[in-house]
Amino acid sequence: MGPGDAVDGRVFHVKLPGQDAMARRADEHVVPTRVMLPRRVTHGPARQVGKRLLMALLVLAATVLIVWLDRAGYNDNADGKVDLLDAVYYATVTLSTTGYGDITPYSAGARLINVVLVTPLRVMFLIILVGTTLEVLTERTREDFRLKRWRANLRDHTVVVGFGTKGRSAIQTLCATGLPKEQIVIVDPASKVIEAANAEGFTGVLGDATRSDVLLRAELQKARQVIIATQRDDTAVLVALTARQLNRGAKIVAAVREEENAPLLRQSGADAVITSSGAAGRLLGLSVLSPSAGTVMEDLIQQGSGLDLIERPVIKAEVGKSVRETEDLVVSVLRGHRLLGYDDPAASPLQLTDRVITIVRASPPSGSGPSGPSGPSLPHLPPHRP
Repeated sequence: MGPGDAVDGRVFHVKLPGQDAMARRADEHVVPTRVMLPRRVTHGPARQVGKRLLMALLVLAATVLIVWLDRAGYNDNADGKVDLLDAVYYATVTLSTTGYGDITPYSAGARLINVVLVTPLRVMFLIILVGTTLEVLTERTREDFRLKRWRANLRDHTVVVGFGTKGRSAIQTLCATGLPKEQIVIVDPASKVIEAANAEGFTGVLGDATRSDVLLRAELQKARQVIIATQRDDTAVLVALTARQLNRGAKIVAAVREEENAPLLRQSGADAVITSSGAAGRLLGLSVLSPSAGTVMEDLIQQGSGLDLIERPVIKAEVGKSVRETEDLVVSVLRGHRLLGYDDPAASPLQLTDRVITIVRASPPSGSGPSGPSGPSLPHLPPHRP
């Protein structure tokens, strides 16, 4: 799909801003698709192998030193004497269990040292080599097992397309409401971005999110919600179309740069569209007129501190009451497909099937939910599709 294509019989023209990373990489090369789970080890494979190689060399050096210090108890069939080169040779063939028999310990002390020291060093040397080999051979098997277990246990998760400034901010807000990192999957075409996401504890899918096979690797068909935070509006439209085709019930939220592209995102399947440039501009204008009001608005959209704006269902104790009679400060009532303001006469009395959007005091870090002491703890609300 491109600019000027039709959606549901209507033709929209997408206004294109500058290039973003996703488009540039698509032009340069085909991005390989793979799922990258957060690594449990703190060191890379090269460092692991290097560390074990150093341990093997230390064991070899210790064996050479033992043989050299006790060289009088050894016999070389060639000349009868054991020099430093002979000690290195004997240690090497002994640790590798080759044992040609040309250099042998003949004294009781040398044989005792071989039993007490050299034999354990030989076993340690073999363990290091075999352990390194087995780790290399089983790494792929272990990763495949982790991937299968991850796919089997993952459901009702959140897929975030794009791990830039907008994507990171959205994830921070979700985590502030109590969503665990294991329930977030990031899709991005840049390997360094996915590696950064893995370092922060998130699962990443490397690939172009406009392709259905990439979104399927992110298990989008089982996701509860999708956040589209790409840099280009046309990319966001393609991702929204693909995501909605794969999952009819997921809640899709997308960000666009140009406000005139918002209707196209909604036609493509997005439940909510945020105009990043327009929202920032309106916040700037409000801050100019009233810096305090701008600070309050920024506090409301920043979850986990100060005041939080949350959506929750009406509790039984509030049924039949007026909007103004609730303990929380209700700003809107969601009734079916209608969003009613707090001052709308139809908003009161509240019904059991209603959902209210309220302003509550954010809970402290040790709290159990985002709504604080005065409101119910509802970090994982079921999605609502208008």
